[in-house]
Amino acid sequence: MKGTLQKFVDDLFTAILSTSRPVPLAVKYFFDLLDDQALKHGITDPETIHIWKTNSLPLRFWINILKNPQFIFDVQTSDHVDAVLSVIAQTFMDSCTIADHKLGRDSPINKLLYARDIPRYKQMVERYYADIRQTISASDQEMNSALAELSRNYTAEVNCLVALHELYKYINKYYDQIITALEEDCTAQKMQLGYRLQQIAAAVENKVTDL
Repeated sequence: MKGTLQKFVDDLFTAILSTSRPVPLAVKYFFDLLDDQALKHGITDPETIHIWKTNSLPLRFWINILKNPQFIFDVQTSDHVDAVLSVIAQTFMDSCTIADHKLGRDSPINKLLYARDIPRYKQMVERYYADIRQTISASDQEMNSALAELSRNYTAEVNCLVALHELYKYINKYYDQIITALEEDCTAQKMQLGYRLQQIAAAVENKVTDL
């Protein structure tokens, strides 16, 4: 089974981790943000920054797609296919970590199947992050323009109120911490983000603010 799927797995990982096509603006912008935050807080350990990027894109997004193709395709998967996809997803997850996994005869079979391939996949991940770092940075204006265009293109297909409500529930949970952070951040101060959030809170639920 592994021999049959090997080329497809290689092609999949290559497609995910390739920068031969322009990297999505959001990915470049967010990875630069993580690099900037590491610099701002004096974090020089490359493993920490690698983990940040891995948790934000490969593990947060791609793992879900690999294990649940029905999220984007109109397909149903059998238990056997689910098991195969779980092995492939685990392989991708292991490839994104820096730590070496010591395997032995008692290791799970899903770990042993791709043990020889993972070092090569790890190099692909590291090269992917390095290539993104070397591409031209995306400005705030470019990112805002891209988001505005997405908003225009999908206005009729997305329930904005539901999305905003879900986002506000998260904000409300950490309201005080977010307000404090916005008031201490120079960029947020210039954009008056703390003041705007207070206005939103006052409008949504009559939250007491210092307006």
